[in-house]
Amino acid sequence: MDKRFNDGSAGDANYGTIGMGYTNYRQPEPHIEAFIRQALGDARTVLNVGAGAGSYEPVDREVVAVEPSESMRAQRPAHLPVAIDGVAQRLPFADATFDASMATFTVHQWPDLAAGLREMRRVTRGPVLILTCAPTRLHLSWLADYAPDMIAVEARRYPTIAAIEEGLGGRVDVQPVEIPLMCTDGFSEAYYGRPERLLEPGARRANSAWSFVEPGVEAKFVERLRRDIENGLWDKKYGALRTQPFFDGSLRLIVGHP
Repeated sequence: MDKRFNDGSAGDANYGTIGMGYTNYRQPEPHIEAFIRQALGDARTVLNVGAGAGSYEPVDREVVAVEPSESMRAQRPAHLPVAIDGVAQRLPFADATFDASMATFTVHQWPDLAAGLREMRRVTRGPVLILTCAPTRLHLSWLADYAPDMIAVEARRYPTIAAIEEGLGGRVDVQPVEIPLMCTDGFSEAYYGRPERLLEPGARRANSAWSFVEPGVEAKFVERLRRDIENGLWDKKYGALRTQPFFDGSLRLIVGHP
C-alpha cells in the first residue's frame, strides 16, 4: 500500500500543506517549454505523470494527466483537462496507449523510481520525457552557501541521472537546460540572479525541500540573506548573476526512446 497524505499526495512531500499558492510561483517557463515541445516531436497523445497544476502540458495535443494530490489538482487552470487521481507506479492504462509521456519536477517524489519509469515506458509508444535536476550539480548555486542544509536535502532526494537512464532503458538522451534570468518557474535555481524572491515565504513553500529541513534552518537562512542583501555582501560575492542571462545549473531533460 502506498503512503498517501490526507490530500492524496503520494510522494515524500505533503502538498496539502505546502501546495497552497503553488501556482503563484510555479508557472511554466517558455524557454524550458521549448525543450519539451521539441522532444515531444509529432506526438498527438501525451500522458503527464505527476502532473501537478499542469505546468508544461502542451495545449495543442490530447493530454491525459495523472496527479495524486487533491490540492494540486484543484489548482489546474480551467483550460487544462481534469487530472486523474493516480500514481506513477500503477498507471491505469493499457500497454502502448500514448504517443509520448512526460514527468516534470516529480521523479524525486516517487517512492519507487524504477517502477514508475517502467510503467511510463509500458504505456508509451514513443519518447518518455523526464525533466529533473542532476543532484551532483546542485552545489553550483549560491544557495549551497546560504542554504547548505536545503541543498543537501535536494541532493539526497533527486535520483541520479544514471538511475533514470537505467530505469528508462534503451537509447536515452540527456540535455542540459539552461535557466533564464527571469525564469517564471520558481524552483530554487530560478532565482539565481534574484535573491530577494527567496525572502518570500510563498517562494520557499513552492520548493518542497524547505519542508524537510530542521526547525530554525529556514528562519536563519532568511535572516542571513536579508542582512547580506541590505549590507551589499550578497552582491559583492554574487552580484554578477543579476545580469547573467542564463545559468547552467542542475536542470536536465532526459528523453528515453523505445
